[in-house]
Amino acid sequence: MTNYDKIAAQYDFISRIVYGNAIVKAQVCLLRYIPANSRLLIVGGGTGWIIEAIAAIHSKGLTIDYVESSSKMIALSEKRNPGLNTINLINQPIENFITDSAYDVIITAFLFDNFSEAKVGMIFTKLDKLLKKEGVWLYADFMYDEKVGKWWQKFLLKLMYLFFRVTCNIETQQIVSMDKFFDPLYDKIIETPHYHNFIRSAAYRKL
Repeated sequence: MTNYDKIAAQYDFISRIVYGNAIVKAQVCLLRYIPANSRLLIVGGGTGWIIEAIAAIHSKGLTIDYVESSSKMIALSEKRNPGLNTINLINQPIENFITDSAYDVIITAFLFDNFSEAKVGMIFTKLDKLLKKEGVWLYADFMYDEKVGKWWQKFLLKLMYLFFRVTCNIETQQIVSMDKFFDPLYDKIIETPHYHNFIRSAAYRKL
């Protein structure tokens, strides 16, 4: 099973060396679509810096369930300041997460690139059921199309997957296109490319 414990302490540093601030920007640009006083589900939140980024916009009134499979990532997230928002840190793979809650907002940033297409479909369906009608799904991830992608993107992807397969037991070696999952069920509010069209962020509203 994929686990980021080995590189949790270095994860943000590594991502910034390779991608600069693009991974952060891809997520922060979406946070304005979080309504006040809403209930959020963040899946695979990593080191938890996004908790403080959200608190900078909504200092209070939010309830956040933060699901992360890495215990060391959870330990780092515990040190973050959520403001006056309520945050529940849950150390569990999303595949095992069970709740009776329904969410106004779901955030998945650089989550689906960890999984095979079959597991992506399973996780997407599970999360979709947890999101309220007209709820907002904030998504950010890498994107690559064999037909139009650049050579350096393909090379970087192979290098990235090799590294994460060795260190974190990543189960896949390719990016799954998410359009076929989102398009039938969601309206796209906005989409923004980053890092020379190698990263994209999008806000969707559930139909």
